[in-house]
This record gives sequence, structure tokens and C-alpha cells, in this order.
Amino acid sequence: MKSSDLKLIDILVVEDNSGDARLIREVMNGHKIFSSFYLAKDGVEALDFLRHKGRFRNSPKPDLIILDLNLPRKDGREVLAEIKADEKLKHIPIVIMTISQAEEDILRSYNLHANCFITKPIDLNQFIKVVKSIEDFWFTIVKLPPKGDLCENPQITSTDLAGKIQHNEK
Repeated sequence: MKSSDLKLIDILVVEDNSGDARLIREVMNGHKIFSSFYLAKDGVEALDFLRHKGRFRNSPKPDLIILDLNLPRKDGREVLAEIKADEKLKHIPIVIMTISQAEEDILRSYNLHANCFITKPIDLNQFIKVVKSIEDFWFTIVKLPPKGDLCENPQITSTDLAGKIQHNEK
């Protein structure tokens, strides 16, 4: 693979189980992408990261969020609702990855605009396979939203964009 084919992807994993978080990181590191991996251990930390608060004031906007539902301090369902209600964050794809198999959790997650819902496999090999599938799908097949003006200012118009393009071509 040529270096020009490699992508730099920022991934925020919101997971209170350090073993699951470490495994996700290990599977994704060195695969098809160069990724910066960020971990939030609870819902409050995740929202602080996304809103650049406190020690996260210089945090990047992630390209993808992998979110557990059962979190301390602020539940993953609440985190999902807050992200999808925020104009500056709602475009970020969110993969729910949780032990829950409850229909209520599945329906609620999709009603809150999760991009997909995955039940964590208990078997280690299956867990690795699922994480590789997430990576393959989200980073080689899907076209992710751009970072920058279009996402930061969702009110930007096509006329504004055309002006920016013309200005940059001069």
C-alpha cells in the first residue's frame, strides 16, 4: 500500500471496560489506516472530549465514535441523544457496541440516530472479527463526512462554498 493510500482517522471509543477498549485499539492499530485512538471511560468524559472542555480542550473532532451503552456517570443512551441533538456533532457516525441484546436498546438507539448497533461477542475471535468488520466498513467502504467548515458550520450554503473554492483557486 502506498503512503498516499493511507488515511488518518480519529476514533473515539467510549468504553468503561479497559479490556474491550484495549482489544479494539490493538485490532485497529496498524491495519488499513493510520488511526489516532482516543478513549473516554464514561459518558461525561466523552461529551467533554467532543465539546473540548477541561483537559480535552485540544481534542480533535473524531471521524467515528464507538459507543458502549452501559457507562458510569452518564449512560451511553444519554450521550447518543446529546451528540445527535448537537448541530456541531450530529454528523459524526456512531457505532453502538454493547453487550445488550434488548430490543428496547436497539430501537431506542436507532430512534436516536445511531448509525449501527452491534452486540459485543463474548468469544475473543468473534470480537476481533467484529472490530475488523467495523474498520473495513467505516474506513474503506464508507465515505465519512469531511472535517472543517461544512461540519463546523452546517448553515454554510452552496454559494458560500463556491466562493471559498474560487478564493482558494486564486
